[in-house]
Amino acid sequence: MSENLIHLETDVLVVGAGGAGMYAAIAAARNGARVLLLDKSLIGRGGATIMAQMTVAVAVAEQEPDHWTHHLADTLTAGRGLCDEGLAAILCGEGPDRIREMDEWGVRWTREGNHLKQVMAPGHQIPRCVFVDILNTGPAVARTLRTRLARTDGITRVSNLSVTSLTTHEGRVTGAVALDLDEGRPVTIAAGAVVLAAGGLTRLYQRNSASVNMGGDSYALALAAGADLIDMEFVQFFPIGHLAPRLVGMDPIMWDPFRYKLGGRLLNGNREEFIENYGATDSGTYTAPRDITSYAIVKEAEAGRASPNGGAYLSFEHLDEKTLREAFGPVIDRLAANGIDLTKGPVEVAPIAHYHMGGIRVTDEMRTTVEGLYAAGEAVGGANGANRLSGNAITEALVFGERAGRFAAKSAPKPIWNSAWAQTGIDEIENLAQADSQPSGPTFGTLFRELQNLLWEDVGLLRTGENLDRALTRIREMKQYDLPALRPRDVGSFALGIQEWFELRAALITAEAITVAAIGRTESRGAHQREDIPHTDETQTHNQCLRYSDGELTLDTTPVRHVAFDRATLGAAQ
Repeated sequence: MSENLIHLETDVLVVGAGGAGMYAAIAAARNGARVLLLDKSLIGRGGATIMAQMTVAVAVAEQEPDHWTHHLADTLTAGRGLCDEGLAAILCGEGPDRIREMDEWGVRWTREGNHLKQVMAPGHQIPRCVFVDILNTGPAVARTLRTRLARTDGITRVSNLSVTSLTTHEGRVTGAVALDLDEGRPVTIAAGAVVLAAGGLTRLYQRNSASVNMGGDSYALALAAGADLIDMEFVQFFPIGHLAPRLVGMDPIMWDPFRYKLGGRLLNGNREEFIENYGATDSGTYTAPRDITSYAIVKEAEAGRASPNGGAYLSFEHLDEKTLREAFGPVIDRLAANGIDLTKGPVEVAPIAHYHMGGIRVTDEMRTTVEGLYAAGEAVGGANGANRLSGNAITEALVFGERAGRFAAKSAPKPIWNSAWAQTGIDEIENLAQADSQPSGPTFGTLFRELQNLLWEDVGLLRTGENLDRALTRIREMKQYDLPALRPRDVGSFALGIQEWFELRAALITAEAITVAAIGRTESRGAHQREDIPHTDETQTHNQCLRYSDGELTLDTTPVRHVAFDRATLGAAQ
């Protein structure tokens, strides 16, 4: 098959075409680079951005006085002492520029009078979050970026092309090997620089809000290329993911804007408010951070005070239909079609894997520890510390995407290529394409579901050393024995079976990284909660870095990066 190889060449290769990837491609092109934007699904139709229904945190100061340093203060507070302050400051400081640029491109942020409308969200001191409409912000952002892509010269877009490995030479990334999902054959790509923007990892959990391509690809590719990962133990669980009754055609995390806009009451199975019992303030206004709220719901269930399906009640029964319709309009009719009348009874909610604070370790220019390799969006770790502030996700995608594309374009040398650098990656694809199917062997679906259940039970919201050790043992068994035994079931013109093999490999690499990091953090902090070590240990106010050394995953610690801000400016908005 190698003699029929397709070979592509570009200045900047962007892997992943969600919000961060599209912005990176636009930024690289307007800085003079030829750009190749790849996605294993459709360009601009996958990833987390298009699924985001809610708000974007940014200190544009149009609703009331604000400053990016106040946004930063809230971000650092949410991060529990582990934020890379330089990255966090870039996120907050450049957020207004990206939001206003998106406004110029036609995203249509909601306005009130002559200013952008801004609303409150958990963890913020003031109304700061912009939106398009209460359930359509992410799709509007993705649509605007797709339109801008089409109007930007120098960008080649390719869907159904999945990067399976990066190529390197003398410590520098030189390109990639990809699987053509239409033909089942390898494609080689020479690139002066590569931006990894293929999203997070929450699909690896049994209960999640992720799109199907959020399986840890960026982290696995970065590790294999020699890059560092940081703080992989911090997986954020959205506290009020929909649980019951059955909800069709609506996002499971849709209740967030309902709750903080109208003060939905979070109740245990005895119809009692309970967040205050866990060290936070709530009282129906949804001011408690996500990590504390998730923990409180799970502990109430453990104590026998769960709702019938094992979660908590979310009640709007204190509001009349007119109030609900004024706030959410036709959404009320969509709920009615699902048999839900919020004036007559509560819904049930429970934590759901939603976001990843850890990721690829980068500099302020989004450079990884491998020359020529950059990262953007949720693939980046460090800015959010141990817990992400509500509303920072799309801001992070836009800000880090723009910076990654800009700096990649400015530093990318002329692409060089030697086919020998790609041979291992080519052989992997060709060997799978030629392998005999083994119907009696393990299947991708069986193994992936086992991994999802394993992470949910043992590396989920509440962890113990015993459970983490058990999970790590099984993950490594799956890597050593089950993955090599897996054979594609549908080798042919559309190579989903081959793609599944690579997805499972990336998932296992990423799952191992999460678990090793969780074992290494012997405390409870933010989204990482150890039931056997429930306290926070201030001596562990450090970041954890993972890398491959002689083929083994190694873990070490590094000091949290502090930046010399005037601390007097980091406080309540005046």
